[in-house]
Amino acid sequence: MEVALITVGDELLSGDTVNTNANWLADELSDRGVTVPRILSVPDDRAVIADHVREYAATFDAVIVTGGIGSTPDDVTMEAVADAFDREMAPTDFTRESVERRLAAIRERVPDREFDIDVEAEAAIPEGSRPLATEAGLAPGCVIEGVYVMPGIPDELRAAFASVADEFAGDRRSRFLYTVEPESNIVPALEDAMERFDVAVGCYPDREGDHNRLKLTATDDDALADAGAWLLEHVNASETPVRRNWD
Repeated sequence: MEVALITVGDELLSGDTVNTNANWLADELSDRGVTVPRILSVPDDRAVIADHVREYAATFDAVIVTGGIGSTPDDVTMEAVADAFDREMAPTDFTRESVERRLAAIRERVPDREFDIDVEAEAAIPEGSRPLATEAGLAPGCVIEGVYVMPGIPDELRAAFASVADEFAGDRRSRFLYTVEPESNIVPALEDAMERFDVAVGCYPDREGDHNRLKLTATDDDALADAGAWLLEHVNASETPVRRNWD
């Protein structure tokens, strides 16, 4: 399964906000054996969002879009997704009830504050889509044509993803090894392992840990095990992090 990620927000592109959502989602999906071939950040621009949603929906098995849902002027993601599939926006009984319930809970928690919220607008999603609503946030997300629209606030995103996590599964498996050998010294062995066992091998320096982390990825458990065993034999590597001894 291949899933593309689109994170929406001018604040991501200006550096005002760290894009932790992309990292978290990629990690969650990878743990489920899913391949993430694209991670894209786009501005709060309705046409730009719609174009990329349309393109990625036709290319990948699923798309997760986060950020830009709600009622502020820069929240245009839901409308953009509707544009991508030529749908109108409208609330459903489910989303309307969800918004009203969440508003009641917020008013009870903050009784001295007025909330002027258009429930119909807040509850609107593309027609024909499946609502995604949790107790973590106010504005609902949705699923339409393999596109999952979720909030950008991290806690709300995680709650929304948890509600559909079982819909994401793949056959990619990973294994980690660690070596204190310089990268240049182990290039031939890594290339040989990839040719012998049909695995992908990435080498990532860990300066703080003073070692290189090798990530082996494959769709076959036997190939993954055989490649790991071969590298342990042919490279000064271990299955636990090690540090160089400079003494």
